Amino acid sequence: MANDRWIALGIRTVISLATTLAVMDINPAGAQATSVSGSGEVHSLGADTATEATGLTEHRNTFYLRAGANLDLPAKTRFGDRNCLSTTPAALYGCGTGGDGIARGTRGDFGMAGGFEVGLGYIATPGLRLETSISYRPSFAFEGTANFLQTDALQSVSADLRSASGMVAAYMDFIAHGPIRVFAGSGAGLHYADIHDIHMEFPRTETTVPDGRNVDFTVMLTAGVATSLSDKITLDLAWRYVDWGIVETGRATGQVVWKDGSREPLELDLAETWAMLRRHGFRASLRYAF
Repeated sequence: MANDRWIALGIRTVISLATTLAVMDINPAGAQATSVSGSGEVHSLGADTATEATGLTEHRNTFYLRAGANLDLPAKTRFGDRNCLSTTPAALYGCGTGGDGIARGTRGDFGMAGGFEVGLGYIATPGLRLETSISYRPSFAFEGTANFLQTDALQSVSADLRSASGMVAAYMDFIAHGPIRVFAGSGAGLHYADIHDIHMEFPRTETTVPDGRNVDFTVMLTAGVATSLSDKITLDLAWRYVDWGIVETGRATGQVVWKDGSREPLELDLAETWAMLRRHGFRASLRYAF
């Protein structure tokens, strides 16, 4: 799990640097370079460039609103202890390996997640857009299997989640191919994750793990196509990869319940567990320039 965090940190750093470099590559919107010919005549390079601009030029230096829907595909992950040596509170899994020879934990998938997004953008140059956005995914699930020593028995794990994020991004609009323009972008921001209703099913018992809420750094890469539906409205269709950061269960009291009622429920003072949330997905949205 430690190696996963270092890899994730490296990916986030690269994407953040790419976003920063894109933002730095902005020329003043109204600036026009000039040149002086041998005869002393002054020519405006800005005027020459304007005649070659694509359909984006008409909305140059304007703001736009964007609204759309996202669909994140299922993604594999692993929950493990923050500190497998913790005793007060107790680590959920503990150190060592399960009966399958793999470090103790829960392996599974975050299910498909739908959500919506709104953003406010600024067309800084014909090829560069800057945007801030917020998104919300109201409901998705985790399904997995733990690997405690009793590997031949039922050890299913389930949880429900919701999340939200805020992000700043830079998009590069490339050369148009007929009515279609290709774009790519990267962004960074903060992600809030809420995991709840966490249940671990065993043959005779059911363990409830404390709910968790946390905020972590997030980064995004995207590429897609855009086409103008009118002078003001543009349709975007994009693929994107997002490292949403960490999902973490809480440090609180859990409970073991015997299904046959043969014993009273047992309360457990549990430490945090965590997993990485990285996803691929699709986004469809409309931009309205004003």
